Amino acid sequence: MKQGLVNLLPPATLAAVFAFWAFAPQAWVEAPWTIVVVGLVVIAFVQVMELVFERHEGWRINRRELATDIFYVAFGYGVIGFLSDTLINSPLRELKQELGIATPWLADMPFLVQVLAVMLLFEFGQYWMHRAMHNWHPLWLTHAPHHHVTQLNAMKGFIGNPIELFLISLGVIALLDVDLNALFAAITGAGVIATYAHANVRADPPIWYGFLFTTIRNHSLHHTALSYEDTRCNYGNSVILWDRVFGTYREGESAVVGQDERKRLSIREQWLFPFLPWLEKRKLAGG
Repeated sequence: MKQGLVNLLPPATLAAVFAFWAFAPQAWVEAPWTIVVVGLVVIAFVQVMELVFERHEGWRINRRELATDIFYVAFGYGVIGFLSDTLINSPLRELKQELGIATPWLADMPFLVQVLAVMLLFEFGQYWMHRAMHNWHPLWLTHAPHHHVTQLNAMKGFIGNPIELFLISLGVIALLDVDLNALFAAITGAGVIATYAHANVRADPPIWYGFLFTTIRNHSLHHTALSYEDTRCNYGNSVILWDRVFGTYREGESAVVGQDERKRLSIREQWLFPFLPWLEKRKLAGG
């Protein structure tokens, strides 16, 4: 019975986040700090759940991993968030006004319909971007550092090369007319799913949840250390449904994750990784 309750943690957390945004006072919804606080509370909660309901001993968090993870969470919320809003979302909102793009019918839909529409659309773009990163070498060089993590934890979804982190944040949801609380529910709800999908928590959600949303089982298989080829599946960051639709879903789980003989990269190595071929050629030319 205890394990059955643990298995309900991902859907229960997701439901709690949806409920918060559905019933939050409008002043809270409009406050710029609310979405950040909700996201950080979710991460902290799931990180604590790792300590209570550990999935793999080999993924147990340590000080070095925790410090790196916290750095990337701050970098993601601060730098990547600023860049994506300034360079992508704000120009898209201006373009929307100039071209008269409108989806008022979506804003009239029930709250949950709006939330799922935003999640599905954003994850559709993420799916194809992620898939491209595993099928085109220049993009793989930006994404590979994320696959060099040698254990999965609640904040590991934030880790990667800055180029990849920016690219994976791109989307067109700024063109949609949806209620602000539905938009924030979709963003933080996807964060809940992605956090559990990277977390060392012994939770295997119900079948309906795993059919629609990404879980630690299928995402750990995506991070498998077996080979690069074996990572080319289960691309959904939060919505695994697109993998089922486009034929890239694979059943299974991997307790051993990483790439290149499971070499863990430092932050400096992660940031330089896409430029290594060029640096090596320059070194050989200079030698």
